[in-house]
Amino acid sequence: MLLPQMLQDPNFRVPLAISFGAIAGALSRYYITLYLVQRFGLNFPFGTFFINLTGCFGMGFFVTLASQGINITLELRLLVTTGFLGAYTTFSTYGLDTVNIWNSGNYSSAIFYWLGSAILGVFCLQIGVILAKLL
Repeated sequence: MLLPQMLQDPNFRVPLAISFGAIAGALSRYYITLYLVQRFGLNFPFGTFFINLTGCFGMGFFVTLASQGINITLELRLLVTTGFLGAYTTFSTYGLDTVNIWNSGNYSSAIFYWLGSAILGVFCLQIGVILAKLL
């Protein structure tokens, strides 16, 4: 299959768009974090804090634009959300999922997801640390 034909195929375009977004998101995360560590030091994770907040802002802004009838192609939506923001911070997806569950009226599930992800995530991380030290 020639490249022009491949670019017509959504089965090729979608993963390509996600990949390009992921590269940009991961590099943005790396360089922003590096800059903030150099600027403010390591006493507080300013890089992660900034990345999580700006990623959530970006996810809310972009998804809202996309849902208000603005013509955004599937590839661009996935490049920004799954690719860029997914590599930049999964915290933005966590925030979006929490809001979507809440907006569906399933408040107990939203609260469980919100608190459970944070608390159980840290708990699972600690279990991973303990198990790795046992090896």
